[in-house]
Amino acid sequence: MAQPPILSLEGLALQQGGKWLFGGPDNDPLDLHIGPRDRLALIGRNGVGKTTLFKLIDDRIEADKGQRKVKPGTRIVLLEQDPDLTGYSTLMDWALAGEHAPAEHEIESIAGQLGIDMSRDASSASGGEKRRAAIARALAQEPDLLLMDEPTNHLDLGAIDWLEGWLDRYKGAFVVISHDRTFLKRLTRATIWLDRGNLRRKEVGFGGYEAWEEAVYAEEARAAEKLDAKLKLEAHWLERGVTARRKRNQGRLEKLWQMRAQRASMIANAGTAKLKLATEEDFKSKSVIVAENITKSFGDRAIIKPFSLRIQRGDRIGIVGANGAGKTTLLKMLTGELAPDSGKVEIAKTLTGVMIDQQRQLLTDDKTVRQVLAEGGDWIDVRGSRKHVQGYLKEFLFDPKIVDMKVAVLSGGERSRLLLAREFAKASNLLVLDEPTNDLDLETLDLLQEVIADYEGTVLIVSHDRDFLDRTVTITLGLDGSGKVDIVAGGYEDWEAKRRAPVASKAKTAKAEDKPAPPPPPAPKSTKLSYKDQRDYELLPARIEELEAAISKGETILSDPDLYTSDPQKFANISKGIENARAEKDAAEERWLALAEMVEG
Repeated sequence: MAQPPILSLEGLALQQGGKWLFGGPDNDPLDLHIGPRDRLALIGRNGVGKTTLFKLIDDRIEADKGQRKVKPGTRIVLLEQDPDLTGYSTLMDWALAGEHAPAEHEIESIAGQLGIDMSRDASSASGGEKRRAAIARALAQEPDLLLMDEPTNHLDLGAIDWLEGWLDRYKGAFVVISHDRTFLKRLTRATIWLDRGNLRRKEVGFGGYEAWEEAVYAEEARAAEKLDAKLKLEAHWLERGVTARRKRNQGRLEKLWQMRAQRASMIANAGTAKLKLATEEDFKSKSVIVAENITKSFGDRAIIKPFSLRIQRGDRIGIVGANGAGKTTLLKMLTGELAPDSGKVEIAKTLTGVMIDQQRQLLTDDKTVRQVLAEGGDWIDVRGSRKHVQGYLKEFLFDPKIVDMKVAVLSGGERSRLLLAREFAKASNLLVLDEPTNDLDLETLDLLQEVIADYEGTVLIVSHDRDFLDRTVTITLGLDGSGKVDIVAGGYEDWEAKRRAPVASKAKTAKAEDKPAPPPPPAPKSTKLSYKDQRDYELLPARIEELEAAISKGETILSDPDLYTSDPQKFANISKGIENARAEKDAAEERWLALAEMVEG
């Protein structure tokens, strides 16, 4: 039986900077109902108001119109991206501050699981330490509704796994903003999408979001044609390029699978390269970085045990592992910034690198976007091609009108995107990215994947974003903290599969593991549908919309906090109807998606 919501936002409208962010004359008022066990992904581009919506839910700001209703006794906790620790001596001092501070032993218990020392000096704590402290503080408060703004930023893989396990067991509701696709797919059961001032909801986890998004835009396109408003829509459609971009990315993924299969045939157990090209000289001529038996220790601890690798032109290398495992040390040795204790690294003399780090320290607030990109001019040289600065901004999903805005007014995500635009313009044949996905929205991540895929040089990536690595790299270097470096043809999931293989089967499959399994084959070509399948494919979208409308109508009725008391039978009947409608809708969506895969390949 569906339960009444613990929080509702009804008819909300909000102005910021003289413009309507939600509601207003051009958009519907914002309505949102959150149930006691909801697991919601909040999706939307940078700047659409996701963090502002969190502040409305948490009652930190008031809307210009509408009302906020909360079930009495509901505890709401907001996990912010950048908590203000000013004025606190230690992380624990900050965690214990506030009206509803949890007990110190509860914070310590969670902090221990996350590997953070809460006695750490607050002023000198790193981004990762602050994030762990904030998570410990938030979870220890035992919220009924947990709001999480980019919870996996600055976390390593071990901490992300622990947080996923905690949330999987969590009995309350949560809403999460995140660019981590794997995190969202594993945990969310419904999606709320903030787009152009409107909020949509669909009872499907993030795994079904992209198909839903494309269906919405396709329907808008059809409606626009009927209303003779096509030109207005095309500006938005072309800016996003949803369908075209996804089709291009599918082609890039097929190419990536082929590259992985080719590299798999070259990787031997010890990480040296097998000769599969015409001649040894031909193979060596394509190498840009060659590491031979390199090692590194700090004191008595071995960070990198004897390790060899030959990196070729065009390789995309992902480096993964827990914080402190040695990722940055390995990266610095491969790029020549740090000498190994033993062994040697040979780097091609023609290699010219560009480093994009996670600190975003290359931008100054007082400069304009034009000054950052084009030194104040109208044109920018992009790897040998001359482009107008405003046209280049559009390639990185910016409104060209921002060209004379100061960097100081840009959001964190926009700054990250601007830095990517500047660095990718430089002539180079080696690209080094250190945690490039922090502060980027999902669309910018898609764009970054495109740029990396089209980059003609070699790429080295340190990242904790599992989905991003699966979509971009040909080889993964996995560090387990013992000093050993696994070399796997493929992405993060391929490394995980190797790590989790049963110990008993290793001896039997040792020979097979010398050559990693090939990546999945490209999607099958379109299949002709039967008459019944074709009818279902055409009619199911309308039926799904009818069911969604019925569910929405029922939920609106159930949002009346007095209904359960005044008419319990009506409450039960409507709840049962919603339950049945959701079951039918889920089945219809699965059926339609299966048919769509047959049609579109």
